[in-house]
Amino acid sequence: MSNELKNGHAPVPPTNFLRGIIEADLVSGTYADRSTHDGAPLPQVITRFPPEPNGYLHIGHAKSICLNFGLARDYAGRCHMRFDDTNPEKEEQEYVDTILDAVQWLGFSWEHEGGQHLYYASNYFDFMYAGAQALIRSGHAYVDEQNAEQMRESRGTLTEPGRNSPWRDRPADESLRLFEEMRDGKHPDGSLILRARIDMASPNMNLRDPAIYRIRHAVHHNTGSKWCVYPMYAYAHPVEDALENISHSICTLEFEDQRPLYDWVLERLSAEGMFAKPLPRQYEFARLNLTYIITSKRKLKQLVDEKIVEGWDDPRMPTIVGLRRRGYTPEAIRLMCDRTGASKHNSWIDYGVLEGALREDLDPKARRAVAVLRPLKLIIDNFPAGQSIDCSAPVYPPSHPLHDQEHRHFPITRELWIEREDFMEVPPKGYFRLFPGNKVRLRYGYVVECTGCDKDQDGNVIAVHCTYFEDSKSGTEGSSTYKVKGNLHWVSAEHALATEVRLYDRLFTDPHPDAGGKDFLTALNPNSKEVITAYLEPTLKSAQPGDIYQFERHGYFVADRVDSTDGQPVFNRAVTLKDSWGK
Repeated sequence: MSNELKNGHAPVPPTNFLRGIIEADLVSGTYADRSTHDGAPLPQVITRFPPEPNGYLHIGHAKSICLNFGLARDYAGRCHMRFDDTNPEKEEQEYVDTILDAVQWLGFSWEHEGGQHLYYASNYFDFMYAGAQALIRSGHAYVDEQNAEQMRESRGTLTEPGRNSPWRDRPADESLRLFEEMRDGKHPDGSLILRARIDMASPNMNLRDPAIYRIRHAVHHNTGSKWCVYPMYAYAHPVEDALENISHSICTLEFEDQRPLYDWVLERLSAEGMFAKPLPRQYEFARLNLTYIITSKRKLKQLVDEKIVEGWDDPRMPTIVGLRRRGYTPEAIRLMCDRTGASKHNSWIDYGVLEGALREDLDPKARRAVAVLRPLKLIIDNFPAGQSIDCSAPVYPPSHPLHDQEHRHFPITRELWIEREDFMEVPPKGYFRLFPGNKVRLRYGYVVECTGCDKDQDGNVIAVHCTYFEDSKSGTEGSSTYKVKGNLHWVSAEHALATEVRLYDRLFTDPHPDAGGKDFLTALNPNSKEVITAYLEPTLKSAQPGDIYQFERHGYFVADRVDSTDGQPVFNRAVTLKDSWGK
């Protein structure tokens, strides 16, 4: 895929510290002489995207996807799609499927030069087990019989060193035997654990004899019941990278403290002849922190389980499936990720940056349509009853190559729907819409003059009356003789498509809803979803799920991918035309 977005935006200047590292490695030839077992040369840049299949991907994962696949693409390398499926109790095939779909929807592929680079950590379990045996034999690992609480107490603190386990000097042969018994299911969960022997006094807590294998009697989504011992992520991660010949292992900053353990595992297994050099190197970047959302899988699951939202693909969710159903495009998400770059320093990105990227992507390409969201009847008293006159407008905006070729057609009739805010009996200064005695243009139609209104018994306006000027139709010679300041949207009451429209907004009112231990549920936005019946121009009856339109004046709306009412499209608001949050 080109680094240019499909709508013609210029590529973002490739400047970040990761590119600097890669370019330095290319100049020095760090990974230039590697080859496969059959002698085929390997790319000098191989990255990977390694999610755990225990939930739905969110916008933060999109940043990692764009970074890893994008760097590999830009430097003639490849990116591996890998599932770190080492925790059988939380992983499901459903999550595997949705993750693969999300990566492809964002525009990336794990195919490279005819080869498919889709991997599962669980396919390496035999090798990982052999690696753990090698660490035991070389004196770098031992089986511990302490329970979780005892291990926690003996680990020490940031200011106090840890204490050695009473099993730390257990003979290698005994640890090997117990490790085999663990594999064979002879011990219950939590009774034994395999730990790396490193340094209980290390200032880095991750090096205080970390656990690398634990017992879990659970069925795995990929390996079934073959295993009842599973590697810890900190051990599995470097092994997976080395087996796949990863050159640049790019993680988020929370893994920075684990980098010494990553290097320790690779160096020890390399010394045992299990890996050849050069070894992969881990680099960390700041994760994407967007305001007004949460990205904790546990908290997102709570929103779903407690039915605060309507599933993982609720358009208010920051999940990829939610954003997609909301109307966000892959191009907009990639644009936002490119613009926010890669940094070593954590910072907050305003949610408006993502919304702005969507507007910028959709503005030059989204089809146009008219919609009335808050309807008020407008009656043209001198328009012939029962008649209709065809009006037309371009389907695409002026910058689109099809702007002059494709037009949509819709009728104007005696009774129309207009926006309720477009009429006032007693208007303030500067109000140029309908009020008694004022003239406005009905967009794509005629100039009309307001003559009054009808009210109900409570004094509420229920209809507005006007007369039209027959020689003022847009596109005709006479239209230029009418000079008016107001230009109103409308749809024919007889022909309009009455359908459900969902006005979505941000799910939280607090820019940092769960920061500092706050209860994020107290920051829920009560107005994050409003369901209305709107009146749309009749051309939208043919809208297909996923079609995105600019409803002129209102914003961008997508025909829902999931719901429909009596065969009619239902629309979700993706974003307003302008950023009006908090104003």
